Amino acid sequence: MKIEGNLQLIIGPMFSGKSTELIRRIRRYQHAKLECIIVKYLFDNRHSEEMLSTHDKVFVEALPVQTLAEVRSCLDDIDVIGIDEGQFYPDLVEFCQDAANMGKVVIVAALDGTFERKVKEDSDSIDKGFQNVIDLIPSAEQVIKLSAICCSCGQDAAFTRRLVADNKQELIGGIELYEPRCRQCFSID
Repeated sequence: MKIEGNLQLIIGPMFSGKSTELIRRIRRYQHAKLECIIVKYLFDNRHSEEMLSTHDKVFVEALPVQTLAEVRSCLDDIDVIGIDEGQFYPDLVEFCQDAANMGKVVIVAALDGTFERKVKEDSDSIDKGFQNVIDLIPSAEQVIKLSAICCSCGQDAAFTRRLVADNKQELIGGIELYEPRCRQCFSID
């Protein structure tokens, strides 16, 4: 079966179901007998080193990598590539565009902003937020923005609030470190 390459981007705050939606989409392609691979960020080993897990404890096999260049050599026999935690890959934009142009379906699940609701500090800053994710939007066939439920008031939440005082951009964790928040509750405490 020959498929056309395309890029699908699933964005939103933590606890919005991005990984769950990624898995759902991969399973649809697997049911169609397409060869699929899921990659996960090497340093996200909260639940398992070689399994992608959702916050509601769904586990699927995934290849842990630090950069997406590590999977380029195995793409010949792959039709669909799922990428979880896309914001952590420095080569995200180049890889996704190359893979889609090669005829691969690329599905990326990623945060669209930092815990400070920033995308980019300034052009000279080392901390550029998740600009790589934002840069994918113009070349994506589909962009899905999910929301969570605000832990403070129960409204739709588009943002992720960090609960601990740590300014490191890459601080991997779950509900013990982060909460989804709506616009009104984001800065209340």
